[in-house]
Amino acid sequence: MTLSLPSTGKFAILATALLYTGISFGIATSTPAQAAGNAYYSATLSAPASENRAVADGVAWACKDAICVANKTSARPLRVCRGLQRKFGEVATFTVNGQELAAEELAKCNG
Repeated sequence: MTLSLPSTGKFAILATALLYTGISFGIATSTPAQAAGNAYYSATLSAPASENRAVADGVAWACKDAICVANKTSARPLRVCRGLQRKFGEVATFTVNGQELAAEELAKCNG
């Protein structure tokens, strides 16, 4: 048995997909300064980032100069920090949901 949607149903699905893609793209292309207030992760690198947009260990980062921000993931914060460190180099500060990573944890991130 084949189930077929009427053409208006197909159009609705297409329109919804396009709308979702547009909204997602708009969020992903906001600047780090705009996103910093909404970002779950925020990091200050020791040197400016080599890219404005990057994926590090499966986490999408938006960077401007030495400031990088990202949305929440299911990974542990230390793993997220290490992924960023491997991509861009030493991390000077790392904040998770508004709370700065402890000095010992930051040392592990950069280690």
